[in-house]
Amino acid sequence: MHKWVGKAVMICLGLAVAGLLAKEIRVRIGQNVPAEETFAESELSVLWNRTEQEDTQDSLGDGEEAFVEEKAKEDAWGASREDAAGNVSEEEIGDYDVSRKVALTFDDGPHPSYTAELLDGLKERGVRASFFVLGEHAQLHPDIVRRMQEEGHLIGNHTYSHMQLKDCNWEEYRKELIKTSDTIREITGAEVVYVRPPYGCWDSAFEEELNMFPVLWNVDSRDWCSQNTDEIVGRVLHDTEEGDIILMHDYYDTSVEAALQVVDELKEEGYSFVTVEEILFD
Repeated sequence: MHKWVGKAVMICLGLAVAGLLAKEIRVRIGQNVPAEETFAESELSVLWNRTEQEDTQDSLGDGEEAFVEEKAKEDAWGASREDAAGNVSEEEIGDYDVSRKVALTFDDGPHPSYTAELLDGLKERGVRASFFVLGEHAQLHPDIVRRMQEEGHLIGNHTYSHMQLKDCNWEEYRKELIKTSDTIREITGAEVVYVRPPYGCWDSAFEEELNMFPVLWNVDSRDWCSQNTDEIVGRVLHDTEEGDIILMHDYYDTSVEAALQVVDELKEEGYSFVTVEEILFD
């Protein structure tokens, strides 16, 4: 018995460390990428593998697996009391969030009609998302950017003109980041902390100089290259797991339709939607 307990503790510690490393990898991959080694957005869709959990599961015996599963339940629910039917009341659960969190993110907007339609759907469903806007589009449609803020969505920087960082345009890229942040701040009155670098190309030097934090993704809907709503929805549902950051765009009608279907389906599966900061730092 003591042997099983020792193994279970080591496994839990290992999984905790792996989780922290995975969260760091989501953000750090893509930094200091030479221009000749940059990738298309679709090729950056998977930032880490998901085999650790399966490997751990395979390594456990039946008794050890049952112990770890039961211990996790006890830690999550605490000292709650069940009724005769084995049910736990909401009062006993307290503030513990039993839902699985994911972050839905949208690039390239705001679009004058599609983004507004998307915001309507998200509001109806009580869902918050993260919008990485282009400075030139934000300047054209400041009312939509203000609405994003008013309805609780996170607003991030996606450069001014969707510029890809290369060795030859570092200073120009830097100016686009600053110009876009200034544009968003003039509209919302809030500082911009998060940036979604186009094509995932990033230089960590910007983080300290501009006080900006890069946010990439690990589920790519590929909605920018498909007009098939069912295909987009199927891809996202197949790839999404707890803690994922989903990449979509609010600049296509099929993307908006697919995004709202994804929300409905994932909510049915027990997922809740949060902004990227809750995924990265909670």
